Amino acid sequence: NTMDDLGLSPERAAALRRAETLARKINLLLDVIMSDSGKPFDYAAIRDGAQKAGYYLSRTRWSLLKSGKEQVVPDEALRAIAAVFDVNPDYLLLEDGSLPERVEAELELLRSMRRAEVRSFAARALGPVDPEALKAIAKILDED
Repeated sequence: NTMDDLGLSPERAAALRRAETLARKINLLLDVIMSDSGKPFDYAAIRDGAQKAGYYLSRTRWSLLKSGKEQVVPDEALRAIAAVFDVNPDYLLLEDGSLPERVEAELELLRSMRRAEVRSFAARALGPVDPEALKAIAKILDED
């Protein structure tokens, strides 16, 4: 493990891992869930949403969270962020918090859209291809 090579204490290594995991989760929410305006969330939308949930989220804290920098993050901050994205707070609070259904559904939709794009690109690029070859290509695309 590279953390040990850096001479970090187990606590410090765990804190860094937690920060990185949290950043990955938050960035996934940002990538997948759109704001009411149909655009990706920006800091102002996150701040205002967190404020409605009773927590003031500073721009500094938000950028540290997104970049995976180690910091002490109060549970209320994570609950407020979860409220903004309308997901179960456990996803952010627990290290092994399961992916929210909403995120899974969006990811599935993105995957099938991507497959459809690849399929239509392949059909255009390859021109007339026999149906068996197309079936074989579709099968490969559908395997995750």
